[in-house]
Amino acid sequence: MTESILMAIAGGALIGLSASALLLLNGRVSGICGIVDGLLIRWTSDTPWRATFVVGLLVGGGLLMAVAPEVIQEPATRSLPLVGGAGLLVGVGTRLANGCTSGHGVCGLSRRSMRSLVATLSFMATGFITASLFGLLQGGA
Repeated sequence: MTESILMAIAGGALIGLSASALLLLNGRVSGICGIVDGLLIRWTSDTPWRATFVVGLLVGGGLLMAVAPEVIQEPATRSLPLVGGAGLLVGVGTRLANGCTSGHGVCGLSRRSMRSLVATLSFMATGFITASLFGLLQGGA
């Protein structure tokens, strides 16, 4: 229990530090959806940093798995269609909210954005309800 709490605190601190560093050093908000959207939709002068950011995320995750695979506590057991459908719904939601959890929840709230507060409350409430319903439908408590 204590180890998982410490890992959560460390992870949150690292997310906050990295978002702050990107904003302070590059003047960019680390909203992952906006970064990927700008990378996929149109080629502009800031495409190279967007590509570097996304590659860094993927390489960082791969390095973590190679160095410390024990940090992944539970393997994914969901079906590919379920995960794909969930990903599609998340994509639609981020379009409707003009941002995602990293853009609104991490960066927007720290900048005291009312729009980000409303978006974060909306997607957190929806996530809690969805997770609870899926748990009940699949025989969970």
